[in-house]
Amino acid sequence: MISREPTIERLAVARALLLEPFGLTDASLSRALAAIATHRIDDADLYFQYTRSEGWSLEEGIVKSGSFGIDQGVGVRAVAGEKTAFAYSDDISEAALMDAAMTVRTIGAAGESRRVKVGPKHKVAGSRVLYAPMDPIATLDSTQKVALLEKVEKLARSKDPRVKQVMAGLAGEYDVVMVARADGTLAADVRPLVRLSVTVIAEQTINGEVRREVGSGGGGGRFGFGYFEDDVIESYVQAAVNAALTNLESRPAKAGEMSVVLGPGWPGVLLHEAIGHGLEGDFNRKGSSAFSGKIGQRVAAKGVTVLDDGTLPDRRGSLNVDDEGNPSQRNVLIEDGILKGYIQDSMNARLMGVAPTGNGRRESYAAVPMPRMTNTYMLGGDKTKEEIVAGLKRGLYATNFGGGQVDITSGKFVFSASEAFWVENGKIQYPVKGATIIGNGPDALTRVSMIGNDMALDTGVGVCGKEGQSVPVGVGQPTLRIDRLTVGGTA
Repeated sequence: MISREPTIERLAVARALLLEPFGLTDASLSRALAAIATHRIDDADLYFQYTRSEGWSLEEGIVKSGSFGIDQGVGVRAVAGEKTAFAYSDDISEAALMDAAMTVRTIGAAGESRRVKVGPKHKVAGSRVLYAPMDPIATLDSTQKVALLEKVEKLARSKDPRVKQVMAGLAGEYDVVMVARADGTLAADVRPLVRLSVTVIAEQTINGEVRREVGSGGGGGRFGFGYFEDDVIESYVQAAVNAALTNLESRPAKAGEMSVVLGPGWPGVLLHEAIGHGLEGDFNRKGSSAFSGKIGQRVAAKGVTVLDDGTLPDRRGSLNVDDEGNPSQRNVLIEDGILKGYIQDSMNARLMGVAPTGNGRRESYAAVPMPRMTNTYMLGGDKTKEEIVAGLKRGLYATNFGGGQVDITSGKFVFSASEAFWVENGKIQYPVKGATIIGNGPDALTRVSMIGNDMALDTGVGVCGKEGQSVPVGVGQPTLRIDRLTVGGTA
C-alpha cells in the first residue's frame, strides 16, 4: 500500500469533509478570492472548519450528562492596511461563499492598499507532522468511556476516607480545518484533542467544625483516549486528592513583600499571562504593551529564556499549521534576558515588517485570527528545587495556581495560588490558603534570582482567552525564585 505525504493526506481529508459534499472545488475557492481581490486589499483568505465534539461527566458515581455536537462553516476575510472585513456562514455552499466574498471586498473600495493578485494555481503550504490525524472520539466506545470515568471515581475514593465527593469529565474533539489564501496557498490540518479532568472534595471535622476543600487534576493533548492508561489516571487522581488534603491542613496566608518560589509546570500560567500576552504582536504594533519597542534590550534577569513553541509533538497548544496556513514555529522570545521578538500573525507581521511566526489563531470559522500563544515556557537553569527552597529565608512556595488577570499596558498582574506553602529558614512549615501574588510582569522578570533544572510542561489543561476567543494552549517552567513580590493574604 502506498501512503500519501502527510500534508497531502490532510488536504484530502479536508476536501472530503469541507468541499466535496457541498459541490465545491479548488476552482470555487479561486473564484471567491478573485471576487474579493477586485478591490485594493493586502490579503484575503477563506477558512473552512468541521468540528465534532463529545463530552461526558460523572458525579455521585453516576454519569449525569453527555453531549455530542457537530459544527461546520466558513469564514471569509479581507485585509487592507490595518482594517479587516470579515463574514462567516454555517452554510457551506458556493452561493454562501460568494455572498461572503462580495460582503468583505468592500473594505478595499475606499482604501489605498495594494491590489493583491490571486494565485492562478494553488500551492500546498509547508507544515509539520506533530500528531496523528485521528478521530479521538472513535478511539473508545461509549461503554469504555463510562468505565473510564467510573475507574477515576473509584480510585479517588480509595485514596483517603476524607474524600467525600468526586467529579470527573471526559472530552474529545475532532477538528478539520482548511485555509485558502489569496496568493494561492492551500493548507489543512486534522486536529485531535482530548482531556480528562477530576475534581475531589475532601472533608474532615475538627472540634465539631466541618471543613471542606477542593482539589483538581487532569490533562490531555492531541491524541486518542487510549492515552489515559492506568498510570496516567493514577497521576491525575493523586494530584487532585493531594491538593484537597493539603488544603484541609492549610492556614491563612501571610501578607507582605517577600520572595516567592514558583513550582514547575502549571505555575507557568503566570508566565503566560503576565509576560506572554505582552509579547503578542498586535499589542506591540499598537504600542500598548509594556514590551513595545524593546527588541534587543534587556527585559529580564540573566538566565531567563522564554519560548513560544507550537512544534512540540502531541501537545495541547501545538499546531501543524496555524489558522492562516503558516507552519508553526519554535520562537525564542527572550534569550538570556534579552528581548528577541514577538509572536505574530500575518497582518501584524506585515505591518511591522517582519515574518509571521505561525501564531495566527482563531477560536472557530466564525472568528478572525489574531496573534496568540501556543506552548509558552521558560527553559531550565542549574539549581535543584531543594536548593531554591532552602535558600528562602521567609516567603511563599506556590505549587499550583487558580485564576489570574493582567493589564497588558502596565504589565501588572494578580494571581491566586490554589496550593502554596509557608517557608521559613529554608524549611516548608505548613500549607497556606488565600494567597494572592501581585506584581508587574516586566519587573518580575528582572527579579528572577534562581532557576531550577526541573523544567516541566503542564499536563495539558490550558485554555487561553483573548478578546472573547478561547483556544487550547500549553504552559511550562522550571522551579523559579522571584524576589520582592507582593503577597496578599488573610493572616
